[in-house]
Amino acid sequence: MKMALKELKRDRWLYLMLLPGVLYFLVFKYIPMWGLVIAFQNYMPFLGIMKSEWVGFAHFQYLFASPDFWMLMRNTVILAVYNIFFFFPLPIIVALMLNEIRHEFYKRVVVSLIYVPHFLSWVIVVSFFYSFFSIKDGIINEMIQSLGFEKIHFLDSAEWFRSMVTLEVIWKETGWGTIIFMAALAGVNPQLYEAARMDGANRWRQLYHITLPSIRSTIIILLILRLGSFLDNGFEQIFLMLNALNREVGEVFDTYVYLVGIQGGQFSFSTAVGMFKAVVGLVLVLITNRLAKKFGEEGIY
Repeated sequence: MKMALKELKRDRWLYLMLLPGVLYFLVFKYIPMWGLVIAFQNYMPFLGIMKSEWVGFAHFQYLFASPDFWMLMRNTVILAVYNIFFFFPLPIIVALMLNEIRHEFYKRVVVSLIYVPHFLSWVIVVSFFYSFFSIKDGIINEMIQSLGFEKIHFLDSAEWFRSMVTLEVIWKETGWGTIIFMAALAGVNPQLYEAARMDGANRWRQLYHITLPSIRSTIIILLILRLGSFLDNGFEQIFLMLNALNREVGEVFDTYVYLVGIQGGQFSFSTAVGMFKAVVGLVLVLITNRLAKKFGEEGIY
């Protein structure tokens, strides 16, 4: 105990800097988990959690039996797969490209420019895309029409919905994800490249044999964490993009929770939907982490 107090006093400023993060997770992540109990209740706000009727797994049974369940699952999984295959590799590719730039000032300027969209709200991002892709006076459709082709319903058709949502994610978040991989690349020992050049390795061989293996653990960890939020497509973006013409392919669990929970007042059912998503994410993290360790990677724990 005395030793622990001595170490605490010695590193007090480090613990002080850690305090805001700990409080954030405590207040916004762990304490709200108490509310998950209403997924097993017929929750009534005027009765509270302690006095609401206990119904067990009734809400989960209703969810799985609902005709909307497979539609929601299909839409959510397809959008998640789009993000994994089309968005996740892009920050890695951009980071590798920027790493080849030897002019440091130019590199810093490019990095600063490409991560700015991360700080824009989804309302602004979607507004930008409406300005560019709108069928009425969008810049892209005006260009298509000027070339002699018919305008394309990018924003109000089921065919283009998933592509547009993925494109928005790519534009907004690629630069921010690049920072993590740039930091990982900064830790690669330059002597490895020097030795490779002396052995006659060209840029592609250096990339394949040195750069990629050096950041492989970072890629694996971020992929595992990404799979933990596999069914989280983001409420705000999807909600802003939805309309009557694309709802059949655009309705996901996030917007469904808002529809039945906030608008419909079914707090217990919407909590059950959210808990189902969390359990799926947890299972995916456990499976992928186990596979990573099986293939010799560190994993997240």
